Order: sequence, then structure tokens, then C-alpha cells
Amino acid sequence: MPEQLLAELGRQGVSAPFPIQGATLPNTLAGRDVLGRGRTGSGKTLAFGLALLARTAGQRAEPRQPLGLILVPTRELAQQVTDALTPYARSVRLRLATVVGGMSIGRQAGALRGGAEVVVATPGRLKDLIDRGDCRLNQVGITVLDEADQMADMGFMPQVTALLDQVRPEGQRMLFSATLDRNVDLLVRRYLTDPVVHSVDPSAGAVTTMEHHVLHVHGADKHATTTEIAAREGRVIMFLDTKHAVDRLTQDLLNSGVRAAALHGGKSQPQRTRTLAQFKTGHVSVLVATNVAARGIHVDNLDLVVNVDPPTDHKDYLHRGGRTARAGESGSVVTLVTPASAAAWSASWRTPGFGRRSPRSAPARPN
Repeated sequence: MPEQLLAELGRQGVSAPFPIQGATLPNTLAGRDVLGRGRTGSGKTLAFGLALLARTAGQRAEPRQPLGLILVPTRELAQQVTDALTPYARSVRLRLATVVGGMSIGRQAGALRGGAEVVVATPGRLKDLIDRGDCRLNQVGITVLDEADQMADMGFMPQVTALLDQVRPEGQRMLFSATLDRNVDLLVRRYLTDPVVHSVDPSAGAVTTMEHHVLHVHGADKHATTTEIAAREGRVIMFLDTKHAVDRLTQDLLNSGVRAAALHGGKSQPQRTRTLAQFKTGHVSVLVATNVAARGIHVDNLDLVVNVDPPTDHKDYLHRGGRTARAGESGSVVTLVTPASAAAWSASWRTPGFGRRSPRSAPARPN
């Protein structure tokens, strides 16, 4: 890697690579296509980011024509990737632009017109900017798809394939995903050439430092139990299924004296950014969220995630829980199950690929 990148790693306190980084970097730095399968929190951002920056260093982008592209499913993940890579990009004098919905498209267009070597983008907003003539992908030589399985789950596949069809066909592609279901496999076969496959962690996303608990509560006691957990020392993320339920619980917790804040797709991007910042600094101790927060959010020393509403999809369980026990830390996932929700949740464990895991890699089964 360029000396400037190595020096910046030292300044950031990074002295040894995480497994996914150590496994993939020799191949990605050599320009190989890579399929990386690793659990959330395993260090994937630097795994692809360092390679992209190292191979782009020394080049200069023309206006509206980036050289590297990182596609992600959510605004929060786009911001997190940008924040993580900014000091490294600065060290090799590369310009980053973040392109997401919910923010000023004019400002983002201006950043692209000014020239940005690397663009971090959600598919919808990038398509809008291309349609406006503010961005062209024909010079993109390195493309990264992060959390590809969630992009498939969110219905982004048509947009993703349309974007990938516009980048340089001989360019390098890196695809990172916690799971490889049918839609992701189609992407791999269509766009990756002789990829090197690295599966550093189990595809299930298992973390040995994470404990799983199921609390059986009566429906009448669920609210009091939730409030008592929220009032504990330390930070916690609480997941619910709907925006309305998130807003209602947040207000109830505030009325009970708990420093809570809501995060869901109905909030503007500045609101979401501010709420996350307050949670990370400790001004807010309880983040009440829908699945919008289940991926792409990293908070240091977060040791508890609570599923107030049990997720019915196994991927949602894995990625909600993945907000804790990150980067070798420990954490707990607690799921509240009432008699009314027990049958539906138990049924979800019998779906293929979820209820058949080995005891070590599967979260605790409900009784």
C-alpha cells in the first residue's frame, strides 16, 4: 500500500488487520475481483476501502466522472463508509463524494461537478444524478457493492444492475455480503470475473461473543418490561416493526424520564444524522428504531440490542443483533415474546437456512 495510507493506519491506531482484511487485501490490491462473505462488524469497510484508495491514488477525476464507486443500501451506511474512509482518502489526496437521498441533490451534483475520485452512493440517488447529467460512470474502474444482500432485499436489484452495466466492463468489482441468497448469486455470476472467494466468518453472521436471550412476557407486562430495560445504565437500541410504534414508544420513554430518540425512514436525513450523533455521544441513551438501523450503524461499546417486536425474517434478526458485539466486543440480544407473537416467531425459525443451523451459530431458540 502507499506509504501515506500505512502512515494514516498508524495514526488511527490500526496495527494489525482484521481477518477479512488480511484475507482479501492481497487479492484486491492486485486488482482481482473479490467476493467477501463476512458478518457485520467484521471490518469490511477498510477491507474494500483501503484497496480502492490504494489503487486509485495518484489519479485525478474529470468533472462528473468518478473513478471509484461504492454502492450501499442505506443513507446511514453511506455516511458511515464516508466517515471511515475520509482520513485515508485525505492522506492520498483523493476526493470523496457522498450521494444519498434525503439531502440536497444540488449540493451533491456540485461535488460531482467539482471532481470526485470516489463516490459513495445509494442506488436511487445515484440514478437520479445520472439521469440529470450530473454523473457518468464510464470511467469507474473499481466498483464495490457493500451489503449486497440487503440491496436485494430492499428491491434495489434493477437499479444496481443498471448501474453496473454503465461502469467499465474490464474494471475490478468487489462484492461484500453477509449472506449469498439467489439474487446475490446472480450478481456474482453476471458481474464478477473469476472472483476470489473469502468467507472469513460463518455466513450466518454468528458471533461467539454475543449472548442471545428470549424473554417470555404477558402482553400486559410488555410495556413495563421494555421501559425497565430502557432505564438501565448504558446505551441500548430497541427495534420495533413500524414507524408509528417507534414514535409511540419513544414518547412513552421520554415521559418516563428515559433519554430516548426515534430513528426511522419517516425522519429527514438531517434528523436521522443528528439522532445518531446524539446516541453515539451518549446524549441519547436509547435509540428506538425500525429496521432502517439494522445495518450500517456502528456504535462503540454498545452491549445491548432489544427486539421489542420479534423479527419474522432471520436476516433481520442477524443484522439487528449485529449492532452489538462488533469488532471482538461482547454484547447481548434480548427478544421479547408474548403469547400472541410466539407462534409467528417460532414459525420463522423453521424457514430454510434459519432453524437448521448448528447450535453454536444459531441464536437461542424460543422455548
